[in-house]
Amino acid sequence: MKILKTYLMLAAAFSFLTFFLTAFQDTAAGSVPLEKINLPEGFEINIFVSGLKEPRSMALSPGGTLFVGTRKTGRVYAVIDRDNDFIADKVYTIARNMNMPNGVAFMDGALFVAEVDRILRYDNIEADLKNPPDPVVVNDSYPDDKWHGWKFIRFGPDEKLYVPIGAPCNVCERRDKRYATITRINKDGTDFEIFAGGIRNSVGFDWHPETGELWFTDNGRDRMGDNVPPDELNHAPSIGLHFGFPYTHGKNIPDPQYSKNKGGISIMPPAMELGPHVAALGMRFYTGNMFPAEYKNQIFIAEHGSWNRSVPIGYRISLVRIRNNKAVSYEVFAEGWLQGDEAWGRPVDVLILPDGSLLVSDDRAGVIYRISYSG
Repeated sequence: MKILKTYLMLAAAFSFLTFFLTAFQDTAAGSVPLEKINLPEGFEINIFVSGLKEPRSMALSPGGTLFVGTRKTGRVYAVIDRDNDFIADKVYTIARNMNMPNGVAFMDGALFVAEVDRILRYDNIEADLKNPPDPVVVNDSYPDDKWHGWKFIRFGPDEKLYVPIGAPCNVCERRDKRYATITRINKDGTDFEIFAGGIRNSVGFDWHPETGELWFTDNGRDRMGDNVPPDELNHAPSIGLHFGFPYTHGKNIPDPQYSKNKGGISIMPPAMELGPHVAALGMRFYTGNMFPAEYKNQIFIAEHGSWNRSVPIGYRISLVRIRNNKAVSYEVFAEGWLQGDEAWGRPVDVLILPDGSLLVSDDRAGVIYRISYSG
């Protein structure tokens, strides 16, 4: 009798667990409340792919494969849309158990993946996504600090790989000058150099399609209050500029601890102050032809959302308008992932598809959206 009772209890538990997991999967894949997203008139949002675990940075190959990095889950995905209907047909997990492989970039048929302390390269990756090749270590000399150690990487117009190294702290000053910078290397890992300094944690950057100059987001420090300091959009027209961290924040907010150490450093002010603690991450200049002309060469920014502000902010896609190579306005483009004090989604990165539509990754909902315009 006891054996039968135990069996029935185990069967019931197994049935409940199966029901729970099925319900969770259905929720993750099928009940993303797109109707809550507010967009300008003429735009619409749909799901490109769902069921991913923490999709973050994205890179698109010339062949149309979308590569997606993650952070905590340690995976790298390859997403395929074979019939070009803008709904993914197949997802391959091409790497597992990696050390925060947030950053992905593509060049010359190879996928580059950034872990915390090294850059890896998967040669001829699209030849067999089911059985990808073993990676080649490109450079393994980066610091191994986990705090702001996850990286966003991209190839610039100079064909060098740009790799940020975040500050290993909320706010601090380190003798190792590699911290709080954006660096770059050749695609074979050689000629490491610091391109820009004074950058607390950049997880998104792009180059102006006409000038070829670097623009990047930067996350402001915490624990100075709900409304101070702002996140930043910065413009680096040349190598060697300093953007203030840890001495000043925003346009001219002195750090209470480190401002006295500034000395004679010349500081480049932000091109645009963004919302405080919005966690501005991925950004792209809009280079497509689908959206109205007013969006051409303007900047879309994924705001991941605040984690310690008493009233949450961010959780949206913002738009910074550029005129004569200057940032002139900052506005909300898409919002609704934040409902009251609760967020059901968190945008991470943005990417322009060849047809001109905009992909947005969301590491909380586990999906990648496609925003299109039909007028």
